[in-house]
Amino acid sequence: MVRAEVLICVFCIVLVSTSIVEANESVGVNWGTMASHPIHPQIVVDMLKANGIKKVKLFDADGWIIKHLAGTGIETMVAVPNDMLSIISKDYDNAKDWVKENVTKHMYNGGVDIKYVAVGNEPYLTAYNGSFVKDALPALKNIQKALEDAGYGGQIKATVPHNADVYDSSNNKPSTGDWRSDIRSLMIETVKFLHSTKAPFVVNIYPFLSLNLNKDFPLDFAFVDGGGKTTNDNGVQYSNVFDANYDTLVWALKKSGVPDIKIIVGEIGWPTDGTDHASIDLAHRFYKGFMKKMANKKGTPLRPGHLDVFLFSLLDENIKSIAPGTFERHWGIFRYDGRPKFSIDLACTGQETWPVAAQGIRYLPSKWCVLKKDKKDELGKAFENVNYACSVADCTPLGWSCDKLDKTGNISYAYNIYFQMQDQDVQACDFQGLAEITDVNASQSGCNFPLEIQSAGDRLKLVSVTNIVFLLFIVITLM
Repeated sequence: MVRAEVLICVFCIVLVSTSIVEANESVGVNWGTMASHPIHPQIVVDMLKANGIKKVKLFDADGWIIKHLAGTGIETMVAVPNDMLSIISKDYDNAKDWVKENVTKHMYNGGVDIKYVAVGNEPYLTAYNGSFVKDALPALKNIQKALEDAGYGGQIKATVPHNADVYDSSNNKPSTGDWRSDIRSLMIETVKFLHSTKAPFVVNIYPFLSLNLNKDFPLDFAFVDGGGKTTNDNGVQYSNVFDANYDTLVWALKKSGVPDIKIIVGEIGWPTDGTDHASIDLAHRFYKGFMKKMANKKGTPLRPGHLDVFLFSLLDENIKSIAPGTFERHWGIFRYDGRPKFSIDLACTGQETWPVAAQGIRYLPSKWCVLKKDKKDELGKAFENVNYACSVADCTPLGWSCDKLDKTGNISYAYNIYFQMQDQDVQACDFQGLAEITDVNASQSGCNFPLEIQSAGDRLKLVSVTNIVFLLFIVITLM
């Protein structure tokens, strides 16, 4: 997914079905941290463990987060952010330093089970207008060499998570699949390098986006529950867009001479708010069908059997960019506070259950900021403040899950979400004298006015301090 960027574990008897174990081990989650009040990493790790999550994919290499994964046995993918690709591609020593600081220091007895290093995130995405095209492959090669020189090349592989827009097909036929014309030679070189190092090809596939970006897209074809019409590709039947998309990639890889390369679905999921078709009910439908597919190990027509998948995502992230759409902040299987949104078969056993919520979450006091009742005749002035509040805080539910609010309700929602984001600072509930603080729950018309949680602290708000320090180190050494 575009970025600047599962789960019930019961005490197991020794005689566990091998097929269930394999299925469970094939499902991971993306753990994003772009939240104004992130949950403490230890609470998140405990939630992962309580829900039997065995794989996690990160979008950076924040040491404060990674250290909490030590000793858990959770297989981890760390990442080099896109904005670091240039310096790593230009100088091998930079790659060595990055690997030393973000990988090898965690590789001790009882340390972190780092399995992959994601070099960038969707660097060839068309929306980036070629910003990272020249740097991604050289950075990939440098990181892999650094891993090998550090003695970990056999157990840790460098790869590049790609958006599915790096390949396409004619008339939506998977068999015509090939790399996007402007990067075809680059992609062929990339996949051959991955194949030579025994690294996987990582792809992000979003059936929701297929539906969201095309008003004529058949709704049922976005779901993996057999509810839609099938399409025929030279005798191969496709009943859903995931299978068709995945097999388009399989064809592109085959035409590049690497038909047997391992494929990992780095991101797949369904948002629950912020636009048409983004709802809890539809997300539940998607996961119900997809996790049944995973439990049955059906695979796709061209790659039947086991699939390696990371669900997107673990938690809602309220400060993600909404440039791609207002749904961007609502991909979580869990809400911002670690409460599950719906039942789901995250263990791939064939049985849906409610995931275990995050434990130890502490909320801010029960206070809400709302429009004063005697100021309802000043809505014009009040709406001016709404624009400001929503430019800072997350108002994306307005018009969607909170579409039944009246004008005063919309204003109060905006005021409150800003107030919460500012840690309930009294001065954050003024809005030119139009707002007031109340201890009465302001939720109304089916719309939840959330209380913010107590943040993990300013430590996460430093946004990958390790990477910032690393960048400063590089700048100083180049002076």
